[in-house]
Amino acid sequence: MRRKIVAGNWKMNKNVIDAQQLMIQLLSYKNSNTTQCEVWIAPPSLYLMMAKDIFEKDEIGVFSQDMSEHESGAYTGELSADMLESIDATGSLIGHSERRQYHGETDSHCNRKIKLALDKGLIPVYCNGETLEQRKAGQHFEVVKNQTEVALFTLSAEEIKKVVIAYEPVWAIGTGETASPEQAQEIHAHIRSIIAAKYGQEVADEISILYGGSVKPDNAKEIFSQPDIDGGLIGGAALKLEDFSKIIEGFNS
Repeated sequence: MRRKIVAGNWKMNKNVIDAQQLMIQLLSYKNSNTTQCEVWIAPPSLYLMMAKDIFEKDEIGVFSQDMSEHESGAYTGELSADMLESIDATGSLIGHSERRQYHGETDSHCNRKIKLALDKGLIPVYCNGETLEQRKAGQHFEVVKNQTEVALFTLSAEEIKKVVIAYEPVWAIGTGETASPEQAQEIHAHIRSIIAAKYGQEVADEISILYGGSVKPDNAKEIFSQPDIDGGLIGGAALKLEDFSKIIEGFNS
């Protein structure tokens, strides 16, 4: 049974008071409701320890939005896997489209980060996906295949089963374009087939693949009902409890 997950990526939002308030609201909601999925958040790094204090019983997973490909050293501003392990963080997002776009991250960088995360017992949430230009050129299957192979195929079968993949159609985020549930399912199935070809269907069937393309309260249930979509990596809608809770409830029958 693959784990079902709704993860909120807060990006660079919320001052400390607002962040604390949202965490407390989220914990209260989680404790008052029976959810059919795991709930994770990736707040700004400044708030990671506060999140661990608030979610002390691990009711909600706490992830960094990025981590370094280096173990330690003179890398100003970076977070290491060892630092995340030392505060009992759950894991880290790796290779988010904005890290790729604004910071030049490649799948080779992602590969090194994923290995470090796994070495420290952290869950890597590996993000991939094609741009609008690549989608219009019909290159989306090949782009996602290449990303997946470079970032993940040096891992053993046991290691890759511990990775969560988040497919982000970059072309459907903030462009006015939208991906239908069928389009999302098509790529998710494609990613799973790529993994199956390398590691076997049994391994591929254990890996959770999340959808990272503008999941909202009104489309969550339809998206999550697709056979190869195991949840969502949520952006803006994760910043309001009302919206985020309704997305979580997209897993309720």
